[in-house]
Amino acid sequence: MADQKFISKAPIRRLMKSRGASLVAENAVNKLVSFLEEYAQDITKKAMEIAQADKRKKITENDILDAQ
Repeated sequence: MADQKFISKAPIRRLMKSRGASLVAENAVNKLVSFLEEYAQDITKKAMEIAQADKRKKITENDILDAQ
């Protein structure tokens, strides 16, 4: 499952360009996508632990904020 990608490259490239990067290398996009996916996985894991500690199954916005 580690090879499965959840974030598409095209929107990330557009985001980078919208912030002023006129040229964006493919490996830069890949690196940012990988970083974002890893960060999302870490935050989700922490948020799940918070929800489970409160005896809940649903992850809430506050769980995400607390997990950061």
